[in-house]
Amino acid sequence: MKPEEIDGILAATLEDERVSRGERHALKELILDEGLTDEQLAFVRHRAFALARERLTSGRQVLEWLEDVVKILTPREEKGPHRAEVQFSPGPGCLNAITRCLDEAREAVDICVFTITDDRLASAILAAHGRGVRLRLLTDDDKSFDRGSDIERLEAAGVPVRTDRSEHHMHHKYAVFDRDLLVTGSYNWTRSAAQHNRENLLVSDDPRLVKPYLRKFEEDWSSLSR
Repeated sequence: MKPEEIDGILAATLEDERVSRGERHALKELILDEGLTDEQLAFVRHRAFALARERLTSGRQVLEWLEDVVKILTPREEKGPHRAEVQFSPGPGCLNAITRCLDEAREAVDICVFTITDDRLASAILAAHGRGVRLRLLTDDDKSFDRGSDIERLEAAGVPVRTDRSEHHMHHKYAVFDRDLLVTGSYNWTRSAAQHNRENLLVSDDPRLVKPYLRKFEEDWSSLSR
């Protein structure tokens, strides 16, 4: 297949800045029918990035289109199995899972939690910040003033923080790491949750779960006060 034909196929899917079900099927059929080699697939992915760069002024939707196309064009064995992990407290499982995700983060971490009072998690956040990981933290305004809260400490260190500033609670407990790994559940980021409470935590890289949380974080980050 000629480069101009590849560009034509990709451009058609980019027209509305989303990959529809029919377009997804067509791209998969292209891979199967043409029997593209790994090198040829890499070239198609390269062209997808080139087209996305030309349209980046359109914002987040173009990036989501690019994400969908690259996933379709990545051989299944390269993707590997989905990561799925469940932890419960009391006990160290939930704490260790969150800390491990923070330690492994390389580019970005978006955290949306009711409160943070566990210094071990705050230290892991600060360590990621020190490595140059882009961090954003959404939290409840009332809880940020509680005794033992680490929010002021994190904000003072340069971590961007926004709060809900309302009479109601921002009660979420989730975080997204490098835009492709989700941690969520009832688990509060507190010592009492680790030591005493009966809580649960889910870790998953399934995009069907990750993407809605990413969208919600962006919505709340844009709407809540600095």
